[in-house]
Amino acid sequence: MIDMIMPQMGESIVEGTIVRWRKRLGEPVQRDEMILEISTDKVDSEIPSPATGILAEITAVEGRTVAVGSVIARIQEQDTASRPPLDSAGPLPAFPSSDSPHPSKGERRFLSPLVKRIMREHSLTETDVQSLQGSGHHGRISKKDLLAFLHARRQAVAPPVVRQQPGETSQPISDVAGPDENDEIIAMDHVRRRIAEHMVFSKRTAAHVTSVAEVDVTSIVAYRDRVKEQFEKREGVSLTYTAFFVHAAAQALREFPLLHASVNGDQIILKKAIHIGIAVGLEQGLVVPVIRHADQQNLLGLAKAIDGLVQRSRNKQLAPQEVQDGTFTITNIGTFGNLFGTPIIHQPQVAILGTGAIKKRVAVLQDDCIAIRSMMYLSLTYDHRLIDGLLAGRFLQRIVALLQNFQYE
Repeated sequence: MIDMIMPQMGESIVEGTIVRWRKRLGEPVQRDEMILEISTDKVDSEIPSPATGILAEITAVEGRTVAVGSVIARIQEQDTASRPPLDSAGPLPAFPSSDSPHPSKGERRFLSPLVKRIMREHSLTETDVQSLQGSGHHGRISKKDLLAFLHARRQAVAPPVVRQQPGETSQPISDVAGPDENDEIIAMDHVRRRIAEHMVFSKRTAAHVTSVAEVDVTSIVAYRDRVKEQFEKREGVSLTYTAFFVHAAAQALREFPLLHASVNGDQIILKKAIHIGIAVGLEQGLVVPVIRHADQQNLLGLAKAIDGLVQRSRNKQLAPQEVQDGTFTITNIGTFGNLFGTPIIHQPQVAILGTGAIKKRVAVLQDDCIAIRSMMYLSLTYDHRLIDGLLAGRFLQRIVALLQNFQYE
């Protein structure tokens, strides 16, 4: 038997949710055939079979949240799978009774590193959550369970908000108004819930500050307009503006290593490699695949890397390692014409760069000359726990200088 393991889809991911099994018990599978869809707060992904044979056992049913490293299925290899296949119409196997949702008296309950960290942040002990029923694998407590528990505790001790006009009787008003009879209620899907949790976690973790700079990209626009058709014919991929932004950011990060570090308690972790994530918006949510060693690639290499990651993101074909180990993120706020925004830091990183829409504007040049130039805004959101405004400003202006003085290698 070959064990199929829940993969780790990112450095801060400790669990994933089974979205859909494409194969049923007893059905034949081929090595590298996509047989399972899983979801985390970073990425939705299709998982291939580790071997050719029969899907002999499923230990994690659809909708179940499973810890990274857990066995989710077993494949009976082809050379030992000659006996008749299992009844594919039969029920899925039950979970082993030895792993009960609640530990027996005196036994310590399994808590993931992420859950333990949130508990420490809120001064919770294991005794405080002993009676909490988790929604994770075998009743394990997930981040969502713990955040809901903390919210319920706050609601229990907080006094109701009272709005009172002169002569009126006091009545408690909830912080969220209930739906009216004509309102439509739509449940968040799994991906949206994960994104929401990750964004709230980031805002609660990092001290967010955003600085904005203007940059003249006239030379880049002119160069791209001149070569884009020939480039696509020759290389088979489009030359997007994102490639220029990644190229400039990667060079600047070499000079400002704190901008791609991370914070662990009172420790600063300086990352040696520069792995830049690019935010890709999909219909079902957001995914951030990573260009590894971005500072070691030229414009052509970055263009090909970006095209491949975007295509695999849209087709749900990203490999687990392609969403791991990012040290800095770039998000294209200008895709739909927006000038700039204030993006949320992608934890555990400490900075994210937003690129706005490129617009032609009247600009004042040297010697007070006036000209029409292609201009855009860059917005850098950074963690003020580690990065001060002086450092952030210098880093942002370095990117501005690299873009304005662009020269193709």
